[in-house]
This record gives sequence, structure tokens and C-alpha cells, in this order.
Amino acid sequence: MSAVYLKLTAVLCLSCTALSEPVGSSGGVVWRDVGEAVTIQCRSPEQGPDSLTLQQGLSDKTDVLFKDGKSEKTNTAKEFSGRLQLYGVFPNVDILIKNLTAHDTGTYWCTYMKFDRGTTVHKEVKGSGSVLLVVTADTRCDDQSDSNNLILVSVVICAATLLGIIICFLIWIILKTKMCTAKKPRRVPNNDVYEEMRGGRK
Repeated sequence: MSAVYLKLTAVLCLSCTALSEPVGSSGGVVWRDVGEAVTIQCRSPEQGPDSLTLQQGLSDKTDVLFKDGKSEKTNTAKEFSGRLQLYGVFPNVDILIKNLTAHDTGTYWCTYMKFDRGTTVHKEVKGSGSVLLVVTADTRCDDQSDSNNLILVSVVICAATLLGIIICFLIWIILKTKMCTAKKPRRVPNNDVYEEMRGGRK
């Protein structure tokens, strides 16, 4: 049931994302299985941004990656440590997330910061390449293992039933044999001597 809700949410978010994204930009809904990888293409709409932040989530945002454009310094969130790779030249960067888990499901946004020298204020600019990532478990292997387990259980039940029938049949034969031998009268050897007494003629 939860898979149906997840798919429905993904379709609704896809509609919202498609409406909010400019024409020709990369993005949308991306479906992946657990253990696979996804590439997020961050592109800056303006020239000369100072930093890039890849964020996950909508209302409750998490900074997945921070990249400083000048020092080339990169900070990665602890839960994504060792699973991120960057390709390309800043500010246009491709971010590869490997070994996906179900917890990686969510919306990813590329946000650029630009320092305005005139007002000494950082200006936040949304980059293109936002992605709604849906990570699902591969249920085909689970279904196959479940069917294999069901076959194994059926074989064990059939074997146990057959063994029970054989044991009952053997017990019945043993009892029947004992009853038959108990009913037969035992012949006792007769050692009595019978004397025939006849009246003899004198």
C-alpha cells in the first residue's frame, strides 16, 4: 500500500516540478533501485557564482554538498560521505550519488550563492537540474525468494504427512499381528495315558 502512495506522491511532485522548471532544463522524476547511482546536473543561470550547495528536501532542507568556487573546497554531509563524486568545472557540475538507499528518496536542488560586491550581501540563485529521486527496493528477488520458500514449506509438509501415514500404517500392522496371535488357542501337548478298560472274558 505504501508503494502506491509513494508513486502517487512522485507523480504529483513531477507535475509541480515540470511546471516550475524552465523549458529545456534537466530535471524531473528519476527512479532508481537500492544500490544504484544517480547523476544530478547542476547548472548556474548566472555567471560567476561563488559557491554551490546541493540541498535535499523542500521545507526541511538538508545540505548534501557544499562546494566553494574559489578554493575548490568541498564539504559533504555525513550520511553521503564516500558516496559522492563530482565531475565538470565549477559552476557547471555533475554530482554522482552512488550506493543509493531508501533514505535517499527526496527532492534535490542546486542552489548557487553569489556575493554582490555593491551591497555586500549574498544572493541565493536557484540553479537548474533539480531532481525528484525515488529509490525503491527490487521486489522481484523478494517475490522469487518468497515463492521458493513457499515451495520448500509445501515439500516439507507433504514429506511430514507421508511419513506420518507410513508410521501409522506400520503401527496398525504390528497391532493387528499381535491381536491375531493372541486369539489363536495354544495347543498343549497331551501326555495323559488313557487306559481302555474292557470287560475281559474269563
